[in-house]
Amino acid sequence: QVQLVESGGGLVQAGASLRLSCAASGRTFSTYNMGWFRQAPGKEREFLAVTRWSSGTTYYAIYADSVLGRFTISRADGGNTVHLRMTSLKPEDTAIYYCAAAESSYSKAQEAYNYWGQGTQVTVSS
Repeated sequence: QVQLVESGGGLVQAGASLRLSCAASGRTFSTYNMGWFRQAPGKEREFLAVTRWSSGTTYYAIYADSVLGRFTISRADGGNTVHLRMTSLKPEDTAIYYCAAAESSYSKAQEAYNYWGQGTQVTVSS
């Protein structure tokens, strides 16, 4: 059974940092491209970052302009865990954060992702 389980969300003050984690199981996710999205109340779900599977030592990632320089995506556990380090958090970062896995596409488009987690809530107070 495929599962993506996010953790690490919570309530923080503006300017704080958080690290979200996503544990993937049920397949060999080390070869999948893994992404993070978020959905704020009343808004569409938006792309944040994606990291591409690589057999070498070069690290590939794409970021949304809104989080570039503040958020960092990384992988661990042989590629089956993906983290999102978030710094300088703002109230507008308040949302449910989702991780997702794409078997072949390295994309910002939600349609490219095959599996999704249930999400973890991040609330940033001013």
